[in-house]
Amino acid sequence: MAKILLIEDDLTYSKIISKFLEKNGFEVISSAKIAEGLSFYEKYQIDLIITDYRLPDGTGMEVLDHVLNSHPELPVILITNYSDIRTAVKSMKMGAFEYITKPINPDELLLTVQQALKNEKKKKPTQPVTKSTPSGDKTSELDYQIGKSSEALQIEEHIVLVAPTDLSIIVLGESGTGKEYISKRVHQKSQRSNGPFVAVDCGALSKELAGSELFGHVKGAFTGAIDHKTGHFENANGGTIFLDEIGNLSYEIQIKLLRAIQERKIRKIGANKDVSIDVRIIAATNEDLQELAKQGLFREDLFHRLNEFSLRAQPLRERPEDLMFFSNLFMQKSNANLEKNVTGFSPEVEQIFREYHWPGNLRELRNIIRRAVLLTGEGIIQTKVIPSELLDFETFQPVDINSAKDLKSSFEDQEKLLIIKTLEEMRFNKSKTAKVLNMDRKTLYNKLEKYGLD
Repeated sequence: MAKILLIEDDLTYSKIISKFLEKNGFEVISSAKIAEGLSFYEKYQIDLIITDYRLPDGTGMEVLDHVLNSHPELPVILITNYSDIRTAVKSMKMGAFEYITKPINPDELLLTVQQALKNEKKKKPTQPVTKSTPSGDKTSELDYQIGKSSEALQIEEHIVLVAPTDLSIIVLGESGTGKEYISKRVHQKSQRSNGPFVAVDCGALSKELAGSELFGHVKGAFTGAIDHKTGHFENANGGTIFLDEIGNLSYEIQIKLLRAIQERKIRKIGANKDVSIDVRIIAATNEDLQELAKQGLFREDLFHRLNEFSLRAQPLRERPEDLMFFSNLFMQKSNANLEKNVTGFSPEVEQIFREYHWPGNLRELRNIIRRAVLLTGEGIIQTKVIPSELLDFETFQPVDINSAKDLKSSFEDQEKLLIIKTLEEMRFNKSKTAKVLNMDRKTLYNKLEKYGLD
């Protein structure tokens, strides 16, 4: 019998979920707070964690952080309100198995739990921030779809152009736009396609261990270095290393990274010899690295070394021709995975999709369609299975150009209030605040200075 840890502070909601899961053959251990939940997690042999995002003593992202660092093979499902969709998408990027939104549909919950446990049985323990893909694996190539818009066709044209070279690349774009898929596509079309593809989330690397994770260390190099460690660069030798959220790297690590690019050599922490490497570097960011460089927060010479070629993943709202293409693609995949027979979308649903702004981009679209297919079963997807937040969404109205200053001022006022509110909720912990707001810590510090918040 699989053992599930449920961390949910709404006791009525917790009781309903627990009874439903127990009725379906699972053992459930419930907790209303993170601290208590993590103590249960250490005490009992847990197979799956389901956690609410907003909790009395923190957020579900803290639970995810803890699990990724200690037991990365353990699946975590995040429960969020739809207003937290950006955070939910961020949690998937960090390593959560899935997110589900309130109000929870029982069938969706059961299916997600079953898939998470099935995946957990297959999964072998790995480093929490690294995914190494054997280059002969065609799964990613099959998953990658070019799209129909002019923007999508142009980025594919650029991929075909740059892939055979060894130029370093920066992939720009919002969260959920498929930056890692683009990077894998470059790797698969390159002459390194038979080598490894190693993906590293720099946002999940602690400042203290980033050097060890990227470049490795020798036994005894520092307290806790009980054995030799091979870093991500060595693991990627002969292939490609993908550095996501590269703006998070400390200045010290940026220097070492610059040396690795220039000299094609790395030195493990505590070692006295260099190791030669043959690695192509692809970096990704949703920040303006050039602006960070001007502010002295990112090395300008490193930026220019990385930016030998750039690719931009456009947000879904700017690619209207791709919207229904990917909607139909995700519908077909969901039919196959869920064994359903959904045939299309009603005109009303298509209209809702076209008017919505998709802050979570393709990840959000995929999850909404997966849920809609599950609830529909067969036939046409109707508005009743679409989250109410999409139905209530008001499209942006054209703005008089003369009111642009007022609009910017209004936006900045709202942003300032949101930052203050989130800081208070996170007990003025800036790292947690940045994570909740889905922004880099350096970006948060810049905004605190901009708005005079100390």
